[in-house]
Amino acid sequence: MLLAIDVGNTNIVLGVFDGGALVRSWRLQTLRERTADELGLLVDGLFAHHGIDRSAVDGLVMGSVVPPLTGTTQLMAEQYFGLKALVIEPGVNTGMHILYDNPAEVGADRIVNGIAAYERFGRGAEPRPLVVVDFGTATTFDAITAKGEYLGGAICPGVQISADALFQRAARLPRIDVRKPSRVVGRTTVGAMESGLFWGYVGMVEGLVRRMSDELGGRAICVATGGFADVIAPETPLIEHVDPDLTLHGLRIVWERNQ
Repeated sequence: MLLAIDVGNTNIVLGVFDGGALVRSWRLQTLRERTADELGLLVDGLFAHHGIDRSAVDGLVMGSVVPPLTGTTQLMAEQYFGLKALVIEPGVNTGMHILYDNPAEVGADRIVNGIAAYERFGRGAEPRPLVVVDFGTATTFDAITAKGEYLGGAICPGVQISADALFQRAARLPRIDVRKPSRVVGRTTVGAMESGLFWGYVGMVEGLVRRMSDELGGRAICVATGGFADVIAPETPLIEHVDPDLTLHGLRIVWERNQ
């Protein structure tokens, strides 16, 4: 079995694969001060609770956008699984050509998202380009050509960051949750804020996806993942697929390509 770990700014997501099948996945809060022992005990408890034999894991792959936790997670892999983790970083064979001016700048999560989206949705009798939207701490848009090349993308503040900034920088505005309001024209301050955040975000997503699709030659397939994907996707016909486990599958594919 393979353990895939995605270390993000908000959550650490873990997934156990048996071949190509995702057996189980978990989500932990990202705490930069967490030690290898703390992380190992959490993972050990999750495995035990769900009846998964830790000794059956014979491979470990990880991607990290949190440098303080990269080494910690590698150490956990060695101490608790006796494995050297394959870390997605510059120099690792991902099987995807990166057309960024400086390929080393591209986050591991963006690369593996593009790989998984292309393998799962882009291939076919008539390959099409893709736009991958990841609703995470930041909302990222990644463009993949019809040949399966990583072209580039856009990075925007995540919807929760936007909500928090509105509360912190405007003295008279309250903190609100991000949710779909009952109407677009808000009739209270909270209702107006909810409308601006939610429908403004939907409009931003649609605008960027359309413009990226045009640059890719049109007919791009849009795939969404991340925490708010299930909230935003139903409100726009441009998002064709939602895959909450896209990043984990991308990590698995890169692992397989390096065996």
